Amino acid sequence: MSARIALIEHPRRSSWVHMNDVANTPLSSSLMTGYAAAALQAAGHDVLVVEGNLGRLATDEIAARVAAHAPDLIGLHLVYDWTDGAHVRELLDKVSAAAGGVPSLLYGFYPTFAYHHLLTSFPGVAGVVVGEPEVTVVEAVAALVGRGRGRRGGSPAEALAGVAGTAARIGGRVVAAPPRPLVDDLDSLSPPVRTPEMLSLREVNVAASRGCYGSCTFCTINPFYGGGSHWRPRSPESVVAEMTSVLEEHPHKRRFYFVDPSFFGPRGRGRARVLRLARLIEERLEVRFGIEGRVNDIDDEVVEALVKAGFDEILIGLESGSDATLARLNKHTTVEQNRRALHILRSHGIEPNVGFIMFEPDSSLADVRVNLAFLEEEGLLDRLSLTANVLYHQQIMLAGTPAFSSAKAEGRLVVSPHNPYEGTIPYRHPEVGFLAETMAEACRNVFAGLPQEVWLGDPAPHPPGSGVSVPRRSALGDLNASLVAVFRDLLDGLEDRSIAPALSVAQAVVDDVRGSVVRYTQASVM
Repeated sequence: MSARIALIEHPRRSSWVHMNDVANTPLSSSLMTGYAAAALQAAGHDVLVVEGNLGRLATDEIAARVAAHAPDLIGLHLVYDWTDGAHVRELLDKVSAAAGGVPSLLYGFYPTFAYHHLLTSFPGVAGVVVGEPEVTVVEAVAALVGRGRGRRGGSPAEALAGVAGTAARIGGRVVAAPPRPLVDDLDSLSPPVRTPEMLSLREVNVAASRGCYGSCTFCTINPFYGGGSHWRPRSPESVVAEMTSVLEEHPHKRRFYFVDPSFFGPRGRGRARVLRLARLIEERLEVRFGIEGRVNDIDDEVVEALVKAGFDEILIGLESGSDATLARLNKHTTVEQNRRALHILRSHGIEPNVGFIMFEPDSSLADVRVNLAFLEEEGLLDRLSLTANVLYHQQIMLAGTPAFSSAKAEGRLVVSPHNPYEGTIPYRHPEVGFLAETMAEACRNVFAGLPQEVWLGDPAPHPPGSGVSVPRRSALGDLNASLVAVFRDLLDGLEDRSIAPALSVAQAVVDDVRGSVVRYTQASVM
């Protein structure tokens, strides 16, 4: 039975506290609606994707587009944006009313871990897709639309009772159906639908695998797939076929980014597969691409093969310069592996972006000192686009992560007053907490006060004729140096107790950094 479906990417609210935190959902989520839409289309349904976020659409415009499609069902990819979700409830209410009160489903990482809270808070929602959406959403549509067309009675929530991988509020209580088995053969999935808004981005996102073989305490990726290691690869042939199809339809799109959280996969089968994928890309495509991966998977032969194929960008999760902290985070990596990965990548001309948790709840000032020394020794505090990130990042606690669960069981978790999906753990050492919060506020002022172009890549040095003035480059370097100096001075003072953790001290630091930002912006227009 064919149905008309509207899938919505909702506008995300900005958050001063989390303005540069990206841990609310993995990058692979960018393709979730596209994969759901492709699965529904393959099942014969007429699907509209409304890009409320990338399209910067107002609520009324989203509602109008959905209403014009006259859907039988609405799906919302709900991404946590550090709020209580009131604006999302308003959006759903308006969209549902405009579409004539048809059932709605939530899907994504956030709904998977917070379905009980969301179904209680969003009484108008028929149900939640828990975990991977592709197979579940097709069955959910059949159940909900079939009910609406007289095939079965009862409420929309009751219609979902037999659909594995869903949760619904039935009879006043939240009921979760049995979990759905994972899709073992990722090649069997239809390639994701890519909207014009998605294709307007700098690079085309593509997924070559799902899951991760790691078990980091701060990560939601494996819990989303059911816990444990659920790394599953696509065949290199399937990946290259999808990239080829994109290039045939959009010849100007020559840049791709692999959204896999663990691009390399486990050694052995993962490594051999990456080498084959690199060979196929080199032989058949003329593209550039970026990836994400673990430091222990970086080796000279693999990086050389990938560079030949067009690899020029990577995000690697260093997380810490302290082996003790890496152990607490359950990274199963070492500082020496971090250093080796950086050396290998740089030897092939790749300057990596890095994930780094400067502050975790059990950090001591000694751990922070080790982190600072590591970053300086490895040249990771030389450009502002990186410095302003690594000097403030704190461990984020979201429901679904092992760290969140452990802290809750230990009685250490402090749940956010606006949403139980988010929490914090008080720092074991208060002086570390003071340093973390002071640097976070200082760096927020850097992010907010500088033009967007700074964050697209370090603008120094530029070649002659680039149009970027020498005073501007010098000012940016001065701002970077001043931020590092502020951090070091605070750390020195807290260690020797010449600085007391006080609000007046924090305010003075923030004012100093804000002044440096103003001086940079003034120099940049000279």
